[in-house]
Amino acid sequence: METQRDDLDYEIDGLVVKVNSTTLQDEFGTTQKAPRWAVAYKYPARQATTRVLAITVQVGRTGALTPVANLEPVLLAGTTVSRATLHNADEIKRLGVRTGDWVLIEKGGEVIPKVLKVIESKRTGDEKRFRMPKKCPVCGGEISRLEGEVVARCVAADCAAQLMGRLLHFASRRAMRIEGLGESLVDQMVEKKIVRDAGDLYKLTLEEIAGLERMAKKSAENLLTQIEASKSRDLANLIYALGIRHVGDRTAAILAGHFGSLETLAEASEAALDDIPEISFTVAQSVRGWFDDAGNVDLCRRLQAAGVRTKIEQRDQAAVDERFAGKQFVLTGTLPGYTRDEARALVESRGGRVASSVSKKTDYVIAGDEAGSKLDKATTLGVTVLDEAAFKGMLG
Repeated sequence: METQRDDLDYEIDGLVVKVNSTTLQDEFGTTQKAPRWAVAYKYPARQATTRVLAITVQVGRTGALTPVANLEPVLLAGTTVSRATLHNADEIKRLGVRTGDWVLIEKGGEVIPKVLKVIESKRTGDEKRFRMPKKCPVCGGEISRLEGEVVARCVAADCAAQLMGRLLHFASRRAMRIEGLGESLVDQMVEKKIVRDAGDLYKLTLEEIAGLERMAKKSAENLLTQIEASKSRDLANLIYALGIRHVGDRTAAILAGHFGSLETLAEASEAALDDIPEISFTVAQSVRGWFDDAGNVDLCRRLQAAGVRTKIEQRDQAAVDERFAGKQFVLTGTLPGYTRDEARALVESRGGRVASSVSKKTDYVIAGDEAGSKLDKATTLGVTVLDEAAFKGMLG
């Protein structure tokens, strides 16, 4: 099949080889983790050679500076590749890559282009060494690289690149889910200085939005509707949307469930944060540091004043649900009535915790269709197993 990959109408990165007969499948059986009648085979990643035309530096929402290789366009695994991340200065040093070098690239997981190595035999002597900038390439602000970290960061509070990244993150699907607020619009808002942080989104007028390029009145009205709808998103969505370093959507849900309001979270000490199960000391430091910044506190105040939901409704009623509070749950299999994220949110909103593996500390395993080895382990340990009907019964 590998010799026929290029003749297919779609891209593949491997095969799954199966015994076709269900009778033989039953005879082969399964292990705790996988069937014995099927095996996955992955082909080596496709590779190509091309030349580095330039190395530029991108600035993300956290101020992280990421060098990127701009390449001579080359066809690789079905798409034309013209850029590849170089991650950081240490990676550039390890590779020894220079502007003008010929390099071998591949798609990691058939998706993300990366530079594997420099083809030194093709060097002519005209290649130029790359040096990380001493100032932010976007705003000219100071750059800091903390001891023990590989990433250099712009520390300027008014960096436009960081602001764009923060706004796009705030509007993203797992955060406040403001559909229609894309890169082009955010770029214009930042350039025209009508939005200086996420709080300003809730002060935008129809005239301001309709005055932007490619924005008609109807489109502007739709965007305002989405911004208004975002005010009712859950507290966990808001905490994630704030873009606190090391706080992903999972951690945001834990913090929301534990503290119940943004105000209470803002007052939590580093020690109180570190005491929460699944919250590491690094996360505790990051959260406390974020709320110690006066500008961030002011942003939270303005979001609340704009009507953004900053607390969990009916928290007291959920907190006394002793069937969930303090209990550890594990999800396995497919629940027809809930996505994995929905089931997790329902457990956590009632004071429970969701772990990734079954242990003696597990109180309940919620098992859906095609439950795997977690169900077997729960049975062995004598852990209570709930099917979807029993789970709905607990939810009341």
